[in-house]
Amino acid sequence: MNDIVVDLDLRSYKIVVKSGSIKLFPDYLKLHDNIKNFVLISHDSIMKHHGFNLKSNLESLSYEIVEIILPDGDDSKDLKVYNRIITKMIESNCDRTSVVIALGGGVVGDISGFVASSFMRGIKYYQVPTTLLSMVDSSIGGKTGLNFSRKKNIIGSIYQPVSVIVDPDLLDTLPFNEKVSGLGEIIKYAAINDRSFINKLHEWVKDIESFPYTEAIERCCRIKAEIVTKDEKEIDLRRVLNFGHTIGHALESYFGFRKLRHGEAVSFGMMCSAWISLKKGFIDTEEYNLLIEIINQLPLPKLSKVDPDKIMHYINFDKKNENGKLNFVLLDGLGKAKVSQDVSSLEILESLKVLSEC
Repeated sequence: MNDIVVDLDLRSYKIVVKSGSIKLFPDYLKLHDNIKNFVLISHDSIMKHHGFNLKSNLESLSYEIVEIILPDGDDSKDLKVYNRIITKMIESNCDRTSVVIALGGGVVGDISGFVASSFMRGIKYYQVPTTLLSMVDSSIGGKTGLNFSRKKNIIGSIYQPVSVIVDPDLLDTLPFNEKVSGLGEIIKYAAINDRSFINKLHEWVKDIESFPYTEAIERCCRIKAEIVTKDEKEIDLRRVLNFGHTIGHALESYFGFRKLRHGEAVSFGMMCSAWISLKKGFIDTEEYNLLIEIINQLPLPKLSKVDPDKIMHYINFDKKNENGKLNFVLLDGLGKAKVSQDVSSLEILESLKVLSEC
């Protein structure tokens, strides 16, 4: 396949989607005359499967590697862990020529990107996503973040990587429920941008074990690259990527990040957002039923009863609120989306009834 380019002038970079690309990682590096060291940030389980081979590969080229292992789970995205990483980098004499490698899923990518954006006012970093969700979404576009006071990504920056290296072969070691989580984000891309993709997913999700991951990953990467190229800072168009996320993030905060995976939460959020889109007349019943049918094909966890008031509490603190108004993403026909500031609290609360049917 051809490389996918996020075209941002001097900050442009390639997304490489290729089987076996992690083994060829040194070939993709934009090597500079003077690199102090590589800061390899990952999880213990990922290091065992993929990280130690990557580390050895780089060490064979005489590069010094600073290895930083994060705790599992979204709880890693906090200030204490950030402080530990920065401390380790200082102790390892990292400087402005040091390069961060984010080897992992969205958690690793988010905190690694924030570390790179803030250490000595910004150093270079590479995204090497290992989960389906991070391959299609979080590794692309430069969003970095930390959670604070159970508010998701309330601290962060937009800071682009040097490149994103996607190796679909890494999915061979990914747990099944993490694949399901990633499929939620894949469905999102089709729902907001590509009706023909929706039709393909309608067939593909019937057999997750034989799902054509590489084809789906490439399509999602192209969609996101096109959107980020047009709106890097999420001033307008990029906001449509938040379809399902307003309610999804609230559900994550409500149930706890360890109990509900991001893509699962987004799937439930898309159901609610599609229901609001239907009630406002932006999609018809046939389109609504098709999207719900696709999402229901996923083996999502059963949700216990939610407290609507607490869900609204989290939504009111959503970072997509501006000047007291919530930017809520709705469908404008299946395969197209728009941002609305005309979604009431009552409509959101009513949409939560959809979850009781799951």
